[in-house]
Amino acid sequence: MKPFPKLRLLIATGAVAVDAGALPPLVQFLIQGASERLVVTPQLPGALHWLVSDIDAATHEADERLDAVLGHLDALGAPGTGVVDADTPMLAFEDAVSGFKPDHILIALRSADHGGWQERHLVDRVRRRFHIPMTVFEIDRFGHVPAQDLAD
Repeated sequence: MKPFPKLRLLIATGAVAVDAGALPPLVQFLIQGASERLVVTPQLPGALHWLVSDIDAATHEADERLDAVLGHLDALGAPGTGVVDADTPMLAFEDAVSGFKPDHILIALRSADHGGWQERHLVDRVRRRFHIPMTVFEIDRFGHVPAQDLAD
């Protein structure tokens, strides 16, 4: 029996763990316990590329992130669906929340060692806009989750 029989989990990721086993236990529990999972990987172009609408590389990176995260879900025995979405995280959240109607949001941010301008104040903006319970964690540039880096 699933711990959350009707939990619709939105997974938004700007980074990917090295493998499913590298995810914190609480994150694995949420993923495995959800009845439905939607992964959204926003395009994350640098500021200059975004200003000149040069997002091809960012789209390719988002596609690779999506494939990797869907693979992690499969490895956890918790398949999901996914989409590469807008070139700004908030627009990607707007699209996903309006279409999927999640009960919980799981956000994997790039850590400060490789974070981008789009992620500044993102968690606060998502919390204020949607009022949906969230779990947030960071992944460093090597795909590892820093110790004690998990917040609700």
